[in-house]
Amino acid sequence: MCKKLKEKINKIKYTIFKDKRIALIKLEGVILDSGYLPGSSKVIESLKDVKKLGIKTIVLRINSPGGTVGASQEIYTEIKKLQKDGIKIVVSLGDVAASGGLYVAVAGDKVVSNPGTVTGSIGVIIKSSVIKDLYKKIGIEHQIVKSGPYKDILSQSRFFTEEEKQILQEMIDSTYKQFIGTISENRNIDIEEVKKFADGRIFTGEQAKKYGLVDLIGSQSDAIDLAAELAEIKGEPVIIDIEPKKSLLQKITGANMSEILEKAGINGMYSRIPLWIMPEN
Repeated sequence: MCKKLKEKINKIKYTIFKDKRIALIKLEGVILDSGYLPGSSKVIESLKDVKKLGIKTIVLRINSPGGTVGASQEIYTEIKKLQKDGIKIVVSLGDVAASGGLYVAVAGDKVVSNPGTVTGSIGVIIKSSVIKDLYKKIGIEHQIVKSGPYKDILSQSRFFTEEEKQILQEMIDSTYKQFIGTISENRNIDIEEVKKFADGRIFTGEQAKKYGLVDLIGSQSDAIDLAAELAEIKGEPVIIDIEPKKSLLQKITGANMSEILEKAGINGMYSRIPLWIMPEN
């Protein structure tokens, strides 16, 4: 279907079925906002478009292994803003909704998950590969001039000092505290209970429901039905696909975001190990 025809059809839907509309937004792939891969900002644009269109109900479909802390928090914050404006948001978990994907998910009014969805991975990690022996073998040596003792804290040419480990641990602990605090607040689970399963493990949608992270086991279709119920929509709801605007790179290449990430070697890395909210160095 051509773009102009699709826009005309959507405008007709907006006018005729104004009170029955449910916006469908998809959050797919690694959650980040970097240069030519502005994933989180595109999702935020889509969320803002819903408000502009006057739609009062959203189903947010998440299929993501996680991503960076800041990008995940920005999407979470935008969801909270929409809720203050009276917009209901039901989250539907797809194949994977781990780490940062789960961080975003708990912002929803309700969370629906497939029984076999891979979720969890509540935690933070920083990894730095030390390849100083390889450098030495091929005759590469490093000279570093820095403004402070910790500016090269993630250098690949040496191991962490004890002081550096402490600095990084404090940062990770702070971010982890934010993560579990967000889960506790949004899912109404005591913080000590959250800590019992927030140890980095992954689990299924069924297990997530037992932990209190999920409200209903079901599909995207079930999430739409639940959203219609929350919005008190009578009869069949009208689903409005809110597609993010394409980036310059997407317009040039014609590829979608997941294809771009795959070619960049990012999607493959994260899909193999969907276990963290911060990427490895």
